[in-house]
Amino acid sequence: MPAASLIAVAPVVDGQLNDAVGILKMLIEVTVFAVIIYMVLRFLRETRGSGVVRGLALLLGGALISFLILIETLKLERLGWLFSAIAQSVVLGLVVVFHPEIRRAIVHLGDAPFFGRFFRSDSKIVPRLLRAVARMSKERIGALIAIEREASLSELTENGITIDAELNSYLIESIFYPKSALHDGGVVVRDDRIVAASCLFPLSQNPEVDKRLGTRHRAALGLSEETDALVLVVSEETGKISTAQAGKLNFDLSLEQLEQQLEEMLGRRQAA
Repeated sequence: MPAASLIAVAPVVDGQLNDAVGILKMLIEVTVFAVIIYMVLRFLRETRGSGVVRGLALLLGGALISFLILIETLKLERLGWLFSAIAQSVVLGLVVVFHPEIRRAIVHLGDAPFFGRFFRSDSKIVPRLLRAVARMSKERIGALIAIEREASLSELTENGITIDAELNSYLIESIFYPKSALHDGGVVVRDDRIVAASCLFPLSQNPEVDKRLGTRHRAALGLSEETDALVLVVSEETGKISTAQAGKLNFDLSLEQLEQQLEEMLGRRQAA
């Protein structure tokens, strides 16, 4: 190929290379922004009862975007410098103010389903829970059990009595035995472990709830309104089994119906 042709082709090749590099940079930037947004949304989702946190995050996010658009559109250099200087202090202040929520979210990150697919072994949570509930129902022993899912229940466990023991039907029965020091309050189950007992669950404030509903049922309903947990209730008066999920109570369930709910929640059949 003549030298003149090579000289003519070189700028075209350089231009195509620059375009490819530009596209690659754009893809990297979009990916980074998507990961950041996902982590923020996951943090807000896993923070129980975080109306203030969510409202503040939306307010600050909206203000940030508005300021950036205004600065870039009108080329306000001085305002941009001031905004950059203040933004660092604001981020540091938010970390200090919301460090308990951030710590809980980080702790719960290791329990995320993504990591669970690689590290979690076959669970026996369903048959063990069924055995405990069946015996407590027969003996009319009141019980309140919350099974953690995506939303973290760490705030509840911190206010209860730490157990951190392998899930066992006899241990659950011992906790809810009427003369036990831990029988008041609820139990939080995470994966195959009993995390804490004697936890105080938020009572439902729904005005449409039947006033005759007992404290355990109101607590189960209240927790299910604020999180995605599945909450089991055994009535002390009747021995009937109920569940609360997504702000809805299911009364007088059979063991077969309870087993079906548990297996649907966990996403797979469990080995006995």
